[in-house]
Amino acid sequence: MRYYIISGEASGDLHGANLMKGLLVADPEAKFRFWGGDRMAEVGGAENLAHHYKSASFFGAVEVVRNLRTILSQLGQCQQDVLDYKPDVLILIDYPGHNLKMAKFAKKHGIKVFYYISPKVWAWKQSRVKQLRKYVDKLFIIFPFEVEYFRQRGIEAIYEGNPLMDAISERTANLPSRKEFFAAQGLDPAKPLVALLAGSRSSEIKNNLPQMAALARQMTDVQFVVAAVSWLDRGLYDKVAGDAPLSYVTDKTYELLSYADAAVVTSGTATLETALIGTPEVVCYSFDPLTMWLAKKVVKIKYISLVNIIMEREVVKELLQADMSVENASAELRRVMKGGEGHAKMMADYAELSAVVGGAGASERFARRMVELLKGE
Repeated sequence: MRYYIISGEASGDLHGANLMKGLLVADPEAKFRFWGGDRMAEVGGAENLAHHYKSASFFGAVEVVRNLRTILSQLGQCQQDVLDYKPDVLILIDYPGHNLKMAKFAKKHGIKVFYYISPKVWAWKQSRVKQLRKYVDKLFIIFPFEVEYFRQRGIEAIYEGNPLMDAISERTANLPSRKEFFAAQGLDPAKPLVALLAGSRSSEIKNNLPQMAALARQMTDVQFVVAAVSWLDRGLYDKVAGDAPLSYVTDKTYELLSYADAAVVTSGTATLETALIGTPEVVCYSFDPLTMWLAKKVVKIKYISLVNIIMEREVVKELLQADMSVENASAELRRVMKGGEGHAKMMADYAELSAVVGGAGASERFARRMVELLKGE
């Protein structure tokens, strides 16, 4: 069968690649065309990569408005490419601003639509549930609490676990030793290490790294290491961080987290990844003023980190906007690091979280269900 898959960011590229591997197991004759990134290209072939997410990654109200012409142009290109490819199914991975429009377009043209990793409608823009119900043939979800949420809204979604466990298992199976990793990255093995996950978009770096840099200037007994991404220019990090004593590790976030004593993490998938790897964390997040104002109007949940949302209680401290001060962040870091009064409790909560999320193999299970549905089994 012919599969057209659309993801719009790094995490979607990772999950898309693992899903494609699963589809090839369930359907050895599978053919792919996709919007995604390097990981999906490794599985489906670079010649089948229609568009790379690096040129389509816009976040926040201000950035979207500034790039509206580009966004609309890319949407038109995607629609035409889908029509030209004539897939048996369009598989959409999160990325709702673009993908819900593609779902409506595909439905209009008689193309079957599977949505893999639902938009977080339980957090904000709950009106999107109507679009999912109207334009999506089957919804595949990755959080257990979503089953009942969507059922109450007339959607029987499919849950097979969380594909993050596949990504983590794969990347951590063959880690270098701590000594090898520190030597290769030029890190000091004698000092505690705090990983800084400031985001993967330029706007996130600009909003979050300054506070993290200030933290590094104060906690001089700790080495702070930024989990950098290769698609953002190193000059951006240097400009935003200024003279802060920071080190950088590029495209090795899981490796960095595996050997970090703690982490400061922006909201998003990274908060859950950090917890599942077992690294104590503090969640710190800043928005541009307009996006923050809008968020307060529309966000309907108590927490912003996936860890707390899944557990329905505060497992990790969330410091947002003005609460993200050097004093607050440093105090919480020392509390949850090994030897701190909150460390044991956080590790116990992480163990419970892992049990709730489930083990590896979700990507292949989701793929098998998709193929079964397409074959009418």
